[in-house]
Amino acid sequence: MKSKEAIRRLLKKKILILDGATGTELQKRGMPPGACPELWCLEHPETLSEIHKAYGEAGADVVYTGTFGANRYKLAQYGNAHRVREINRELAGIARRAVGPGVLLAGDISSTGHFVEPFGDLPFEEAVAAFSEQILGLAEGGVDLFIIETMMDIQEARAALLAVKETCPAFTMVTLTYENGGRTLNGTDPVSALITLQSLGADAVGCNCSTGPEDMLPLIEAMKPYATVPLAAKPNAGLPRLEGEDAFFDMDAATFAGHGPAFAAAGVNLLGGCCGTTPDHIQRLAESLKSTQPRPPVRKALSAVSSARRYRLLESGTPLVIVGERLNPTGKKALQQELLAGRMSLVRQMTREQEQLGADLLDVNVGVPGIDEEKTIRNVLALLSMATELPLVIDSARVEIVETALRLYPGRALINSISGEKEKMQRLLPLAAHYGAMFILLPLADGEVPESADRRIAIVRDVYRKARCLGFSKEDMVVDGLVMTAATNANAPVETLKTIAWVTSRFKAKTILGISNVSFGLPERKWLNASFLAMAQLSGLTMAIANPSMEELMSIKRAADVLTGVDAQAARYIAHSARAAEVREPEPSTAPTPRTPEEKLRTAVLDGNRDDIADLAETALTAGLEARSIVDDLLIPAIVEVGDLFDRKIYFLPQLIASAEAMKKALEVLEPRLQGSGTSAGSKGTIVMATVQGDIHDIGKNIVVLMLKNHGYQVLDLGKDVSTERLLETIRTKTPDVVGLSALMTTTMGSMKTAIEQARKEGLTCPFLIGGAVVTRSYAENIGAAYARDGVEAVRVVERLLKNAKQEILT
Repeated sequence: MKSKEAIRRLLKKKILILDGATGTELQKRGMPPGACPELWCLEHPETLSEIHKAYGEAGADVVYTGTFGANRYKLAQYGNAHRVREINRELAGIARRAVGPGVLLAGDISSTGHFVEPFGDLPFEEAVAAFSEQILGLAEGGVDLFIIETMMDIQEARAALLAVKETCPAFTMVTLTYENGGRTLNGTDPVSALITLQSLGADAVGCNCSTGPEDMLPLIEAMKPYATVPLAAKPNAGLPRLEGEDAFFDMDAATFAGHGPAFAAAGVNLLGGCCGTTPDHIQRLAESLKSTQPRPPVRKALSAVSSARRYRLLESGTPLVIVGERLNPTGKKALQQELLAGRMSLVRQMTREQEQLGADLLDVNVGVPGIDEEKTIRNVLALLSMATELPLVIDSARVEIVETALRLYPGRALINSISGEKEKMQRLLPLAAHYGAMFILLPLADGEVPESADRRIAIVRDVYRKARCLGFSKEDMVVDGLVMTAATNANAPVETLKTIAWVTSRFKAKTILGISNVSFGLPERKWLNASFLAMAQLSGLTMAIANPSMEELMSIKRAADVLTGVDAQAARYIAHSARAAEVREPEPSTAPTPRTPEEKLRTAVLDGNRDDIADLAETALTAGLEARSIVDDLLIPAIVEVGDLFDRKIYFLPQLIASAEAMKKALEVLEPRLQGSGTSAGSKGTIVMATVQGDIHDIGKNIVVLMLKNHGYQVLDLGKDVSTERLLETIRTKTPDVVGLSALMTTTMGSMKTAIEQARKEGLTCPFLIGGAVVTRSYAENIGAAYARDGVEAVRVVERLLKNAKQEILT
């Protein structure tokens, strides 16, 4: 296995050429539709060896092993889950022998086909374990590095990356696949992904598949200014086109290679091809970049945090960052009671309010006497990962709770905090380094709360020296100035401001204060807090932990941003003032605002509140609402609104699934009442759904099924790898109103055409709806089917198909 340093030296000398597609090359050489590629390659090792060798001879510096789906979940579909390590070892060995020692061999790891918690049903540690056994086999087979590719879920990418770090540390690239809107299916943008992955230890980050070169280039351009690691890209040879039952990619080798110089100019460091690219594509690409010098990463470190869907840069000369402090049960009896009871309604409400009122990050603390803190932090993180885009600050006095949170959090978090106390430095600093977190440096030492700025500065220097030994830079930390109340020491605020000024001007690091401590024990605290904040901003403060519902403090913050010159042309101040003139900001609340049962149910669907919606449905029934009215007038309009938010890219797949599952729980409560009244929740029409023969992927199809059921349709789900014969038999016996077919792979698209043609030959006239990652609208039109790109559109298309059918009957 090559050392990380050896590969980094290569990257300084040249743009490394990655290989091209393996799947489409296997298809050309006889791999049948529906076959397990890994098992087929073991049966035909000479074919796989031929492809690897061709890419090496074409000029690829890095060749991927044929192990894209060789994890226990994918192999289980073919009865081979027990052979993961063996299969990876043997396939890596075939590649190693084919390319020889002169080409780098990358152990290829991709998706399990499941979403990982908190976005799906696959437990995080099970995902890590699954990837670990694949990694062991690849290492035994002789790979030089690892590639984690074609990931749609940032959490699954994190699980795979941690598996490499903790199993066989080696140079590791991670590439995600992005939709047309520039986000993954789960809503992660490329910069947030970059920040999360490079901080967690990825040695190169980038994108592959899903688009051609033109659409992938802007993703590299977006990432380059924030990259501390090399960037990688593997675009498709355009989009697939079906001829008969075979898929083709239109972009020829010369055209594909013509995009190489633009990628080099954008700062790509590793470049190859994905679906549809051939050895000829790679040879032309290598020739186009032969004399091109690489652009190294522009940064050595980056002050930034991220969530699954947003990032926040922590830079000097920008408006003050507000860390919302309300998700902390200290002094909040109502929040303490909810957390102890395992309920999340108040957490959800406080999160929404803080985000609406201008918080940039959220401090999260669940420490309550007598609570199961580990279970609670897991539940809160699962909620917040979908309920808010804001990055999180992890706040706990217990080291093990901080570790649990860092391991599960699908982003780069900020730890609150690491002090100069011996235990904190010995235990928390290595944790922060392992998970790539930023941390707040709190200038406390064992048995000492330093009153003077000079003593605080000495502690800051000491902690920083120890942090540097673990690879931290000043960009990875935020120094707390240590706020103490003016009520007991009138000079305390001045010493804090001195500390902030030194850190900003001399130490050149970011700073943070917990503002409200300064006024403890004094009357009219809001004015002291707001005034102290303004003084701290003038001293160079970067961040403040505060309650964003305090109007005086937030107004002073915005004004000080203008007066210190960090709000250019007062743009933010003016924009906020204009909004405030139109809409009065919501009043803060420490308990849920009383609302009608109807409003609560609607909000539960919009929020994806699976925990409370069953009780809310019961309450609505008790209040006298009719079950049919609840479904037709409340739930369905709410899920339609969720679909609209999804269409507008305000919601993404995790929120869509959460809302659909929340509605499903409500329908489970209402269904007995609907049946008792002689109606049914599934009375709008009957839909048959199936993933076509040879295709074992059903995530997309399952989402469509869930959405259709929530809109009142009776859905008969036949599952995956459904034969044409079984499908036709179901159509004959069940006479559905619409038949939905899904395919994820280009090799199985042709099964859609076959099924529809056979149905028409038998005189079955039901309309067909098709969809899937590789399916296009034009292909649907060519085979006589309707098309839907996702579950939301599928509902609308089904409604249109049924409406058209009724009109035809009437005429």
